[in-house]
Amino acid sequence: MKCLILAAGYATRLYPLTENFPKPLLKVQDKTILDWLVDDINGAGLVDEYIVISNHKFARHFQEWAAGKRQKITVVDDGTSTNETRLGAVCDIRFAVDSLGLTGDMLVIAGDNVLDFSLQHFVRYADKKQTSCVMRFEEPSVERLHKCGVLEIDDSDRIMSMEEKPARPKSHWVCPPFYYYTAEDAARIPAAIADGCGTDAPGSFIAWLCRHTAVHAMEMPGRRYDIGNLQSYEEVQQQYPGIVK
Repeated sequence: MKCLILAAGYATRLYPLTENFPKPLLKVQDKTILDWLVDDINGAGLVDEYIVISNHKFARHFQEWAAGKRQKITVVDDGTSTNETRLGAVCDIRFAVDSLGLTGDMLVIAGDNVLDFSLQHFVRYADKKQTSCVMRFEEPSVERLHKCGVLEIDDSDRIMSMEEKPARPKSHWVCPPFYYYTAEDAARIPAAIADGCGTDAPGSFIAWLCRHTAVHAMEMPGRRYDIGNLQSYEEVQQQYPGIVK
């Protein structure tokens, strides 16, 4: 399968650190955020190409990083140069799919998150389910639920509904930005956009998709570190334990 890495954002809350440098290439401990993700996923042996979706402003940085990696990595430049003109995550995925003619199964991940567990668990879960899949974790804070993609699930892990940034959250299950699309479901992205699917938040496609077909949600087996501002970046630098296989 292909792994699409969403890296076209501008991380304005981390300025001045990311004003002229992409957030996914910031270092945590002795490795960049992308190194942590790619090196871990690669251990599953199921991904044959990594596709970094960048904006035009930072594409060169990703190309230089990719040149030093042993994995096959393709950088796609979406042509945008400012936060105001960004395409949005779902349109970026469509842009990469169309530009490269992608037709197979896809692992789609945000390139700016740090995890203390191996994503290989998720890749194998999705491979076993043979449906599109997401992960989920329990968020106790109602205030934070208003800013997330919130899931309703049944006893078999199937998603009954998903809503991005709900005014009235229907559960405490939150979907982080890590997704697996079957080839059949990935091909539905243009139809979803035409049907009014949101395009800014990456989870918007899953919110549309789960109304049309089976999508399952694996409970996240560890912690996700969201680097949202300079303070949280400093905290992750101090606290991050690495990946526990």
